Amino acid sequence: MELRHLRYFAALGEQLSFTRAATLVHVTQPTLSHQIRQLEDELGVRLFDRVGKRVALTDSGELLLASITRALQDIDLAVRGLRSGADTLAGTLRVGAVHSVNMRLMPRCAALFLARHPAVRIVIEDLAAPVIEARVRDGTLDVAIAYAPASDDEVAFEPLYEEELVLAVTDAHPLAARKRIRMSELHRVPLVLLTREFATRRMLDHWFEVSGAEPNVMVEMNTIGAMLEMVRRSDIAAIVPQRAAPDTGLGWVALEGPTPRRTPGLLWPRRRDRTPAARSFAAILRRILREEAEARSRPRRRAAPRAG
Repeated sequence: MELRHLRYFAALGEQLSFTRAATLVHVTQPTLSHQIRQLEDELGVRLFDRVGKRVALTDSGELLLASITRALQDIDLAVRGLRSGADTLAGTLRVGAVHSVNMRLMPRCAALFLARHPAVRIVIEDLAAPVIEARVRDGTLDVAIAYAPASDDEVAFEPLYEEELVLAVTDAHPLAARKRIRMSELHRVPLVLLTREFATRRMLDHWFEVSGAEPNVMVEMNTIGAMLEMVRRSDIAAIVPQRAAPDTGLGWVALEGPTPRRTPGLLWPRRRDRTPAARSFAAILRRILREEAEARSRPRRRAAPRAG
């Protein structure tokens, strides 16, 4: 069965005249008749009753026509959108993101989204994970990027990637030359950490307890950007998601024993339909993350030796 068979059937079903239907789909009457018989043979049912020059839909034909007309309209609409070179999405897309995602990933994702859907207005809010969960639940966010919520019948979670937390330091910090450091070695080390309202902070406190370390938490802040600026202006270190560390002018040291990890993902309202704009935004986000993962997995080329 091909799409043209269904178009010929819909034309004949609407016109109930081989002459008018053939003209409508730009084929000869014999060709139209042959195509309709092919469709009937493939489906194993009779779609039309033919009495002389009169044509009438059978019960099976009526059922198929009712179902196929909307499907053909949707196909035509999608094709017109592609051919026009612009999507028809409009309105406002409301997105929430935890800070480590918002500061680097969201600007790139938003730029690509707007290039594809210029008629959509985006509102992206930098929010704490508990606030994001509540906003997804009450419908004031269309989609969000945060961490897996506790068991929640109203919020669906789609994991995106796994991120490690690292120690951010200046080049002058005593630990700057280290590639890795155990959590236990951070005992009494001056740190700036997130405030205790954040799940990441509570998890860090647990990992410190497990490792037997008591860091010297000199400063607590509620945004990672402010924490990194504090590191630049002082001799203390910060523990932040690895995605937030590059391109900040700071160095970072991997943590182990245990390695603190979190899994950001998409949060969706479970009991409401996902809007077309939110689905498109999520698709762009997945593509960016896939491209980044592929880039990291490629072996780095060694620089060619200089001549001479």
